[in-house]
Amino acid sequence: MKGRVLIIDDEAEIRRNLTVGLTQEDYSVTACPDGISAIHELRDAREKGQAYEYLVTDIFMPDIDGLKILKVIKVQHPNLPVLVITGFGDEALKTTALSEHNTGYLDKPFEIPDLVEALEKLAPGSTGKVAESGDEEPVTKIRESVSAYLTIRIDDISRSMEIYNALYQMEGVQSCEAVRGDFDIIILAQAGSQDEIQAVFDRIAAMDDVEVLSVSQVERPKLDRDIDEFIEIYAKTVKAGTPSTVTQKRPGTMSYIIVDIDSEAIQQIFTTVFFIDDVVFCDVIENGTKLVGMVTGHGAVGRMSRIIEKLSEIEGVLRVREATIIKLVED
Repeated sequence: MKGRVLIIDDEAEIRRNLTVGLTQEDYSVTACPDGISAIHELRDAREKGQAYEYLVTDIFMPDIDGLKILKVIKVQHPNLPVLVITGFGDEALKTTALSEHNTGYLDKPFEIPDLVEALEKLAPGSTGKVAESGDEEPVTKIRESVSAYLTIRIDDISRSMEIYNALYQMEGVQSCEAVRGDFDIIILAQAGSQDEIQAVFDRIAAMDDVEVLSVSQVERPKLDRDIDEFIEIYAKTVKAGTPSTVTQKRPGTMSYIIVDIDSEAIQQIFTTVFFIDDVVFCDVIENGTKLVGMVTGHGAVGRMSRIIEKLSEIEGVLRVREATIIKLVED
């Protein structure tokens, strides 16, 4: 046998053709339809003492794109030969993929001999051993301090700027944004304990012309161990600053999204939202029935509507709302 190959591609016909073709070429093949199932497969294989000698991954998939999977896999298994395949690539994407050690690139469509040739050009490696962390800092966990979102309505519009400034500068308020939507201001409060969060709420509730509409504590998402580990590695090595950037005040960010979900589908939905490039962070609130995300304003025109459309199509998403941020403070 030439080696064990893990294939990740969301198209069933491609998975079938690659599996049959590589099997005929004396490879052992396992095929996964998405990133989440591939992450589970890698963990299962490791616990069984089985190694993969190759990874073949598509780029554009419904949950986690192949380049993000590639980044984390290369942290865990830096010498694993990886072949990136895509039917929608360009030079920039090719350059990004090939910048990773021991990684190849192949445009679709291709024949099995082309695939075998591309695999054989890569240096030998495997998933048999996870890279040692050495003296590196431990992977940062998703926010561990006590945090809560408060939505606020201002009763006297003439005092909007005065109230906003007072809230923005209040101790314990990590993010304060004026928005267009069902409320006027959304606040992320962060502190060392629930009592301190309550103190922030009490100070805000005591302000004149301020009505607190909701208070929702941030919860740790209930994810499988494999996905939790994957997200933590990605947050540290790729999405640097997430979630640490949330502890800075962020005026000027484009929008919040509030996603009502079926709590039974939280893993699929949370993972999809987390891995959208323009999403700065994604938080779980209200017993796993809502997600709150902040979306950066650096995307292309129409990007926000495409994000909302993508989220609305995920099974288990009940409603997606946008709260567009009004920029009141210059960066």
